[in-house]
This record gives sequence, structure tokens and C-alpha cells, in this order.
Amino acid sequence: MTVAAVAIAVLLTAACAMTLVRIVRGPTTLDRIVATDVLLAVTVTAIAAEAAFTRDPTALPVLVVVSLLGFTGAVSVARFVTKERQQ
Repeated sequence: MTVAAVAIAVLLTAACAMTLVRIVRGPTTLDRIVATDVLLAVTVTAIAAEAAFTRDPTALPVLVVVSLLGFTGAVSVARFVTKERQQ
């Protein structure tokens, strides 16, 4: 079980590092926004993996709230970008 936990931690850390590079170097604002959404998804995955390994169900409401906030943010940004491009 610890081998799986270490492998998951390494993969999630690599995903966070690559996403942070895209946030910093992203040529457009939309690239940075998408990278921020990906970073949120990686964070949700990390919380879910930690909850699965510790068998702690108290993290589930946190996962639901963070996922809903991420979805709401992505939809609002998409509406803003499409409204901006129409003008």
C-alpha cells in the first residue's frame, strides 16, 4: 500500500509542477485560467487519494464543495471569454 501511495504522490507532484509552469509561462490569460482549473482538479484528486488511503469519509463534503466551486469558476470564465470575443 505504501508503494502505491508513494507512486500517487510522485505523479500528483509532477502534475502540480507542470501545471504551475503553465500558469507562470502561459502566453495567454486563457492558458493560465485553464491551468488553474487543472491545478484544482489535481488538488481534488490528491484530497480524494488521501481520503481513500486513510479511509476517512470526512473529506467528501470538502471534495464536493471544491468541485462545485471549480465548475462554477470554469463556467463563469468560459462565459466571460465568449462574451468578450463576441464584441
